[in-house]
Amino acid sequence: MTLSTQFYTMLSMIGMGALFGMTLDTYSRFLHRSERKRWLVFINDIMFWVLQALSIFYILFVVNFGEIRFYIFIALLCGFAAYQALIKQHYLAFLERLILFFISLYNFGVKMVKRLIYSPIKWMIVLLITIVLSIGKGLLSVILFLLKVIMKVMQWAIKLVITPIWWILKGIWNLLPKNLTKRVEKLYNKVAGIFKAYIKKVYRVVEKFKKKPKDKE
Repeated sequence: MTLSTQFYTMLSMIGMGALFGMTLDTYSRFLHRSERKRWLVFINDIMFWVLQALSIFYILFVVNFGEIRFYIFIALLCGFAAYQALIKQHYLAFLERLILFFISLYNFGVKMVKRLIYSPIKWMIVLLITIVLSIGKGLLSVILFLLKVIMKVMQWAIKLVITPIWWILKGIWNLLPKNLTKRVEKLYNKVAGIFKAYIKKVYRVVEKFKKKPKDKE
């Protein structure tokens, strides 16, 4: 391994050590260990460390084709220590500002979507529903009015048709012999009496069936 390669390897590993410190703080900031379940934290930790190991090995492979030397670990520790001593506080402050910026951007986007898309669509739907209901009420009122008019017309038409027929039948009835009319009246009274008696019997039977369940109870 040439000196230039060793130099680039040292610089890259120092940078990876600092980058590891940044990613570790970022990971801890978003994980919220106390609010997560243990098994989920365990899985996330394994994935984090595997990803860090792969990224470090990839940079090492790009720089010196993956040759591992003892000073590589010292360079990683130096980069991590430099981050902890010099950069950590500034990075955490920047990270919080960045998080607040994205939260504000998200809230602004949500408000804009509500004002420009959601609210107009909502008011259009409300307006359409109001128009449809108003038209429906108007049509219903018109239909009810037309039905009333038709019923009145039918009543007058029936009266106009039945009244002359009634007067004609009444006149014919008056012209008939009294003996015949009396017999017809007697026959009508008998039939009416039989019909009333039958209705009374049916009513009594129904009343008996209604009383039986109450007696059993």
